[in-house]
Order: sequence, then structure tokens, then C-alpha cells
Amino acid sequence: MAKGNRTTMEFIFISFSNVPELQYFLFTLFLCIYCISLAAHMFLIVVYNLSSNLHTPMYFFLVNFSFLEECYISTITPNMLKNLLSNHKSITFYGCAVQMYCFLLFASTECYLLAAMAYDRYNAICHPLLYNVIMSRNACIKLIVYSWLIGLMVAIIQTFLTFSLPFCGPNKINHFYCDIPPIMALACSDTQFNEIVTFIIVLPLVVGAFLLTIVSYTWIIWTIIKYHSAAGVKKAFSTCTSHLIVVTIFYGPASIMYLRPKSTYGTDMDKFISLMFTVISPLLNPFIYSLRNNDVKYAVRKMMHDIKIGQP
Repeated sequence: MAKGNRTTMEFIFISFSNVPELQYFLFTLFLCIYCISLAAHMFLIVVYNLSSNLHTPMYFFLVNFSFLEECYISTITPNMLKNLLSNHKSITFYGCAVQMYCFLLFASTECYLLAAMAYDRYNAICHPLLYNVIMSRNACIKLIVYSWLIGLMVAIIQTFLTFSLPFCGPNKINHFYCDIPPIMALACSDTQFNEIVTFIIVLPLVVGAFLLTIVSYTWIIWTIIKYHSAAGVKKAFSTCTSHLIVVTIFYGPASIMYLRPKSTYGTDMDKFISLMFTVISPLLNPFIYSLRNNDVKYAVRKMMHDIKIGQP
């Protein structure tokens, strides 16, 4: 890999090469997960759009969340599936940059979309009389747009910083996709400037989304504690539990992966942790929202009943 000749440069994924006897099993497993994830999210999008009782701000966010999840898992999984069946598990320099950019765009956008969904639940529980005014259609669209704009900014900054580094040594990535830590580990120059910029600009943006989510749920819990009726508490918890589970599944593994010393990166455990929030989480999320949501279950039953009636 000659320095300055990046048009012909490629990276080699080690990914799951240490278990060659499991390649076909892993391919079948991840292919099933990918197909089920896409089908589940698409099904929820159709249900949300065809059911008039779901045309509320909460489900407007869920539709956008399902679309984002489809993009998110499609950034990682197809190339991973290809490499599981290939002897040459490679990706070009620019292909790696595009994959990292898309991954950062969708992951960062998801952080703020989860924060917007928490803000929606905060207004529904803490300000029920003003909810329809605060969470108007225009306000919901702005929150969605802001989430994508912040994700776009994070992706541009981080991808540019990473791929402006010189790569003139080893080209083997001990991972199954182009993530920041394993790519920066291959750079043949000091990465301190990148780390400083990430700490000053990128990290506060991502952590800020998490803090907004925490603050929203802190106020929600405080409001729930003040409820005097058991029915009110039960209803409040039922509208928030699903979202809290999704937030935990997303932020838990991601925090373990990125908020730890750089010297600990590069283990097989990193791949397992990454699988949790890049592949497994998009699979679980649609089921968490549908199985724990009475409105969604009612909408699905009604849609199936209408289809059955419409059959000759």
C-alpha cells in the first residue's frame, strides 16, 4: 500500500476468519436476521401509514425510526454477508470511507431521534393538556430534520478526519465493517489531533443526545411519582417502557465499545459488542415496539381483519 496512491488502496477484513468452519452458518444466521429485520420494519411502516389511529406524533417518530433502522442495518450487513462467502474479504479505500460515513450518519441520527422520541413522551406525560400544541406536525418535522442534520455533521467531520490520515502500512482491519477505532489503528501518523477534535466537537454532540434522553426520562419519572392513581402510573409506564428498552439496547453496547481506553480495542469481544447494536438491535426493536404496544397490536388485528373481509 503505497502512500499517496489511495485510489488502488484496499482494506482486508479479518472479521470472522478465525472461525472458518462457521462461515456458512454465520452467513445463514445473519442473512435471516437481515431479512427479518427489513420485513419487520417495513411491516410496521405499512401498519403505521394505513392505520388512522396511529397518526400521532409518537408513531410519526416510530415510522421515521423504522426507516432509519432499515438504512442503518443495510450499511453493515450486505457487505458482511458478501465477505462471509468470499476468500478475499476486502473493501476499497473509498468504499470503506462511504461505509463509515453512512454508518456514522445513521448512528448519530438515531441518537437524536431517540432523544426526540423521549422528548415526545416527556410532553405527553408531563404536559398532557399542551401536548398537541407543543408536538405539532411542524414541530415533529423540525425535530426529524434537526436529527438528520446533526447526524450529517457528525458523519462528515469524523469521516473526513479519519480518512485524511496517511495509510502506508498494514491494511488488515480486525473487524467486520469500517469503524473508527480499527481504521485509525492502521494510520501511520499521530492521531492525537483527530482524538482532540472528536473530544471537543463530535463526542459532545453524541453524548448530548444521550443526556437529553436521560433528562426527559428523569422528569417523566418525577411526574409519574406524583401520580395518585395506579391506572395513571401503569399507563405512563406502558408508553415509556418500550422506548427505554430500545435506548438501553442501543446505548449500552455502544458505550462499552467507544467509551473505553483506546488500548483495549481490537479484541474478538469488540465484534460481538458491535453486532449487538449494528445487527441485533435493529432486529429486536420492531418487535419491542409492536409486542408491547396495544395500539400497534390493535392496528395489526384491524388491518388483518379488513384484508380478510376484502378477500372474495
